[in-house]
Amino acid sequence: MLLGPGEPSAVTLVNGEADSRLVLVCEHASPRIPRALGTLGLSETELERHIAWDIGARAVAERMAHRLGAPLFVQNYSRLVCDCNRNTTARDFIPDVSERTAIPGNRGLSESDIAQRVDEIFTPFHAAIAAHMDALTARRGDAVFVTVHSFTPVFKDVERPWHVGVLFNRDPLFSPLAVELLRAQGGLAVGVNEPYVMSDETDYTVPVHGEARGVPSVEFEIRNDLVRTAAGQEDWADRLSRVVEAAIARMDAMGAEPAKDAR
Repeated sequence: MLLGPGEPSAVTLVNGEADSRLVLVCEHASPRIPRALGTLGLSETELERHIAWDIGARAVAERMAHRLGAPLFVQNYSRLVCDCNRNTTARDFIPDVSERTAIPGNRGLSESDIAQRVDEIFTPFHAAIAAHMDALTARRGDAVFVTVHSFTPVFKDVERPWHVGVLFNRDPLFSPLAVELLRAQGGLAVGVNEPYVMSDETDYTVPVHGEARGVPSVEFEIRNDLVRTAAGQEDWADRLSRVVEAAIARMDAMGAEPAKDAR
């Protein structure tokens, strides 16, 4: 068993009583490592870095959930234990190197070691989201799916100039509206599929829970130096909440039809 007594389950549902068309997710919310894995061979300093979690993302997502009256699914363990925004077959699902940092506790894992992480973290987290999305889309045809992430300003010595990135794959309307609305706020460098490109091969949450159901979906990536403080988290929760509300209103005004469930 990977998770011991007193340790949190893989998923926390914030604002779970909310009856909303909107669903929020934060996959890389925490740097927590299960006690059974120690520190994965890393120092406390390394576990505070972006390699272990998306700094500030949970705080922004929780504020958004309460402002927008929407449920939020939070994943409670470090992306170094397993990356819940990757398919379990992806090379970096359990990384043995992140940026330039070796992860000793992820090397030489047995099939049972990997299965524990899948069974106790990845599967229950995504099962909770899937159950909610199944019930929501059965009840109404206007669901919207949003994930919240953050990124480091410098990666492998390369500076990233964007304040925020809008990531999407097959979404034809909601995500482009989000880009337009963010740019209209002024003074922001908005990346389109930056600093990452979303695809079925490189991502999991949006493609599986949103796009495959034909649900308008987007992943927001905020540069993490902007959300390290409570003031920054409030600012970005407000910015993104306004964008989500306005994009939904614009989409509704256009009479957009949801795409067909592709599963």
